Amino acid sequence: MRQKKSTSLFIGILLTIGAAISFFPIYLAVINSFKTQGDMFRSFISLPTSMSFDNYVQAFDKLNLLGSTLNSVVISVLGIGGIVLCASLAGYKLSRTSGKLSQFIFFLFIASMLVPFHSIMIPLTRIAKALNVQGSTYGLAVVYIGLGVNMAIFLYHGFVKSIPRELEEAAQIDGCNEYQTFFKIIFPLLVPITVTIAILDFLWIWNDFLLPLLMLTDSADFTLILSTNTLFGEYNKDWSLILSALVLTAIPVIIIYAFFQRFIMHGIAEGAVKG
Repeated sequence: MRQKKSTSLFIGILLTIGAAISFFPIYLAVINSFKTQGDMFRSFISLPTSMSFDNYVQAFDKLNLLGSTLNSVVISVLGIGGIVLCASLAGYKLSRTSGKLSQFIFFLFIASMLVPFHSIMIPLTRIAKALNVQGSTYGLAVVYIGLGVNMAIFLYHGFVKSIPRELEEAAQIDGCNEYQTFFKIIFPLLVPITVTIAILDFLWIWNDFLLPLLMLTDSADFTLILSTNTLFGEYNKDWSLILSALVLTAIPVIIIYAFFQRFIMHGIAEGAVKG
């Protein structure tokens, strides 16, 4: 009994230390976002002597916050919607189809997860330019769909195996075709894994910097994360302003993750171990 308490106390201390280490950069970013450049360099760790929102007002204006946020929302919604639609259909079909061809196609999707993005980014940008989708937010969303379906198919494939085939047989007896069976019977049962995929892909797309940098050329189409790059000058960097911008870009992610984080690990575990 005493050993269990000691183990629990030790684990609690380790978790507390880990949480403190993880929270410390956020603490620094928030407190320094309210300081002037001079105050920040005088004491980077101390609390601000007076709360000033001037940095946030400047960041709001320089980032074109409303326009950049709208671009990020459009790209995220289109990307997530396309990933969910394509991957759910593919995962369902591959899971319910037996045979070596189905297994081989599924293996190709899984194998593509092992390919580093940096090894394909140059061919990807050339293909995007040849297809005339470079410089377009909609083209960027299509690229996100292509890069995101492999993991989603893997999770859907595992989750579908937990759904009894009798439900589909009953729907077919009632006169449903394959698409009606999927959208009316199967897809509503995929809500837990769909929420998980949507959250993970939202975090990825919203926080991504490299792919928008490669694909978007007009500042009017910049995402919120990419817009923060415009605050970095070659010889001058106002770190208080930059930190204010980073706090603004992180707020939507923190809110969404706080509300839906309980679905993430549960959905991943359900999709990965079923069948």
